Amino acid sequence: MCAHHPSCPPADRPDRQAARVVASHPEQGWSLLCNGVILFDDTGQLLPNGQQVPPHRPSRGRLAVAV
Repeated sequence: MCAHHPSCPPADRPDRQAARVVASHPEQGWSLLCNGVILFDDTGQLLPNGQQVPPHRPSRGRLAVAV
C-alpha cells in the first residue's frame, strides 16, 4: 500500500504508527495511515484486518507532578 521510500512500516509491525498520515480528521479524532491503520487521538488503533489495539497511555506513576 505504501509508495514512500523508504517504505513505511507495515500494519503488523510494532512501529506501525510511524507510517505517514494520508487522511486526517482531527474533528472526529482519527487519522488514516498509509499502511491502512486507523490511529485514534487516544492512541488506540484499528488495524486493516479488523484487530483493535487498545490505547497505550503512560501509567500514572510516570507523570511529572508540579510542586
